[in-house]
Amino acid sequence: MAEDPFSGLFLILWIVLIFFYPKMALMQIIWKLEQSVRDLEGMSHSSKKIVLKQIAKKPSEKTKETVDRMVEFFAVEPVSLDPYGIIPKIEQVVNAEEEKMRYTVRQITPNMDEEKRANILMGVAGAMAVNQIAKIVKHFLVMIKKTKNIQLAMILQMQLPLIERVAKAMHKGTEYLATGQPVGDSIGPLIAAKMIGGNKVKIIEEGTVIANVGYKNRKLLVMKAAGPGGRLGRLGRATESILKTHKVTGIISIDAAAKLEGEKTGSVAEGVGVAMGGIGVERAQIENIAIKHKIPLDNIVIKMGQEEAITAMPLAVKRSIPEVMDAVDRLLERTRKGDRILVIAVGNTSGVGNSAKDLKKTFEIIDKNARREEAEKRKKREENKKLLNRVFGNEEEVD
Repeated sequence: MAEDPFSGLFLILWIVLIFFYPKMALMQIIWKLEQSVRDLEGMSHSSKKIVLKQIAKKPSEKTKETVDRMVEFFAVEPVSLDPYGIIPKIEQVVNAEEEKMRYTVRQITPNMDEEKRANILMGVAGAMAVNQIAKIVKHFLVMIKKTKNIQLAMILQMQLPLIERVAKAMHKGTEYLATGQPVGDSIGPLIAAKMIGGNKVKIIEEGTVIANVGYKNRKLLVMKAAGPGGRLGRLGRATESILKTHKVTGIISIDAAAKLEGEKTGSVAEGVGVAMGGIGVERAQIENIAIKHKIPLDNIVIKMGQEEAITAMPLAVKRSIPEVMDAVDRLLERTRKGDRILVIAVGNTSGVGNSAKDLKKTFEIIDKNARREEAEKRKKREENKKLLNRVFGNEEEVD
């Protein structure tokens, strides 16, 4: 019987693939990673340009070098082998980092007001995050090229969509924060400003304000980061200062919270404990002082996606305000008339002032940004439909 000529060819092809397919696959992955690194580095460069644009129309070389140094700035985590006393150590490092950044910004913006400087600091924080992501991805790309490790390449490739998603959100968020516009995370301070109304506010800690508000026959102490510049405030130390001079019977924290995929943006939930993200220093300070004075801790959270928290505040989040106020009312029903309750509004107060009179402009910006975001999404959907029509040769609209 004659030997099938194709069987020999198939055998040769199979042997070739065994030896060369992993190398071909690695080359393809590296090519994709190189594209992603270029995109990420482009976003990092663009983020720095956004910050520079807010400092000056034509920034000097010295200013550019200073922003480059700020973006590369880092803080070393304190030793935690002995966990006792780690909170004050972390607080000291964080405060030193903030002070160093503020000093640097003051040096390059001598004639700028404090609110705009606060926005620039927030913009720099966004640029730092994008730059760090780009550097880490490039680090692994170079390592993969050196070691020819296809397993490491595949792991990075699988994580890349999530990494790029975070980087794009941070890049977009840098512009909103550097220009002092309300983001999703600003919902807590926005609700606080609404509750403060026309009442007088005073500074209680650096970058933190408080107001006495009469509401539902209760005495509320409403606290938030000082706005409208982008700040987070020092809510932990401020809480300690308040409890030294006031008898408080309850603490309610209001904050944005990351939603699970499938949950509705702007949905409101109630819980117990301190609703506060970050490293945990300020949350620990509030918890410790609450335990000492035996004060119950309640919280209200407004859910949103991680990208929505650092980019333009969605309309669904803005529309959650009445539901949040209903939740506050329910929590106050458990207290007695005349009780003093501390309301802690957690979040970035970018674009949000300290009282209700400042909110008209804030709401206008939120609505304007929402319309722009919707227009961009609509344009992208139309472009995708046109692309599908061209690919499939169908002139009719593709759903």
